[in-house]
Amino acid sequence: MGTVTADRLDATFAALADPTRRAIVARLAAGDATVTELAAPFDISQPAISKHVKVLERAGLVTRGRDAQRRPCRLQAAPLRDVTAWLANYRDYWDESFQRLDALLADLTADDESTTPPQDGRS
Repeated sequence: MGTVTADRLDATFAALADPTRRAIVARLAAGDATVTELAAPFDISQPAISKHVKVLERAGLVTRGRDAQRRPCRLQAAPLRDVTAWLANYRDYWDESFQRLDALLADLTADDESTTPPQDGRS
């Protein structure tokens, strides 16, 4: 992974550990939004949403811009790409484990078929 630091992964995972922040990230994946727009579907205050956005900003997942009077939030995908790359190592591990399991099951099935006497149709 080279350029991705443990601190950056830690910050990303910590930010995504909260369901409200995950929902904010999902909303921002559809396009930029203000804090007011982000707060609309939640039953929490706008200042609480602002705090969640600040956590996402510190993790590098969100940036805020300025558009006249609006301060839209924008999703930054690089940390998500880093997490995906880190998780890919484990996907490879599980793929290899499943391949070994498939081979074992094939061997067991072949052994079972070779030791089972053929049936001649009589009961």
